Amino acid sequence: MHWIISPGLLSLVLGYTLSQFYRAFLAVLAPRLDAELGAGPADLALSSGLWYIAFAAMQIPVGWALDRWGPREAVSVLLALGGGGGAAVFALAQTPWHLHVAMALLGIGCAPVMMGSFFIFARTLPPASMSAAGGAVVGLGSLGNMLGAAPLVWVVNGIGWRETLAILALVTLAVSATIYACVKNPPRPEGTHPIGSLRALLKVRELWAILPLLFITYAASACIRGLWAGPYLSEVFGASDYLIGWVTLGMGLAMVTANLAVGRVVRLFGSDKRTSLANTLLLCAVLSSLWLAPGLSLGLSSVLLVMVCISDSNYSLIMSHGRAFLPPHLVGRGITFMNMISISGVGVMQFLSRPVYLSASASQPPATAYGYIFLFFLIPLVIGLLVYLFSPEDRHG
Repeated sequence: MHWIISPGLLSLVLGYTLSQFYRAFLAVLAPRLDAELGAGPADLALSSGLWYIAFAAMQIPVGWALDRWGPREAVSVLLALGGGGGAAVFALAQTPWHLHVAMALLGIGCAPVMMGSFFIFARTLPPASMSAAGGAVVGLGSLGNMLGAAPLVWVVNGIGWRETLAILALVTLAVSATIYACVKNPPRPEGTHPIGSLRALLKVRELWAILPLLFITYAASACIRGLWAGPYLSEVFGASDYLIGWVTLGMGLAMVTANLAVGRVVRLFGSDKRTSLANTLLLCAVLSSLWLAPGLSLGLSSVLLVMVCISDSNYSLIMSHGRAFLPPHLVGRGITFMNMISISGVGVMQFLSRPVYLSASASQPPATAYGYIFLFFLIPLVIGLLVYLFSPEDRHG
């Protein structure tokens, strides 16, 4: 991983760590936000969904900014304004809608962070190295998920959640300044190239069978880890915030381990596609178990929730799979377009999961209601998997 041991890429990894933290920390704060602000699971589903929708909506502008200015300027400015500003608004929140505004701002601020590193990789590394490089960034950055679990509980219990968010606002500003100081923009492609556009991207037919699974695969782990895991464990099993913190810490550790190992696993299976298929089949089996036995055992459910996050490596695998078919002049906007598809899938599924929960919980016991949530993520995952079977394969040898 010599390519990542540079001040610039390390600063982008720090930014992505914050991005992972901000998309996941609501699960741990859920009981406190409900008690102090009246923000229940449905409200937090909306807040979390707004993070992903704002993040996704920014991908096309981010792609343009990366091509126009480069990752140094695009990432540092947006992270400072959206990330730092969103954390400050969250710290001052008095009602649930304040949380909605804060999470939308945080989504805007986090939107360019990972794409900055992926943009550098796409410009400087061969396509076959993308899954390993992307997996390393996602794996290291996923430490943010772990920081948003048990460690967050300890800090919040020590100084309070408002004070914690105020400190995070300052940390976010410091990281954005570090990115501006350390990141070096990659050289632009030599010669003249056609102008990249959405129409040109949609003409890359190899992407058509890849995008549906990309839309849903990250949504399952992100939504369950970032929101539903906490309320599920609390309402079904009466789990304390400490126990929720430990389970979500395990989920974060699973994400880190799976992403750091993805390069070796791809070499074992021989291609990004084969590895993605195996990952998706495992996730389908786990979600099926959670759907069929949502209230059987706290221990079993905890293990299954951790296993959900093993599939998180599917993101870098499918991004690498799609990257292999992008012509040089479409690489920058192509990876942001694929990221938009992935993140918008999270936002859409998060929004749609809210009425599913409200409807089910109104007439069913908590275990059954959350069983419907897991089924809700399982059905489109199976559909995406069936379509993905028809995608072309890019062998890594």
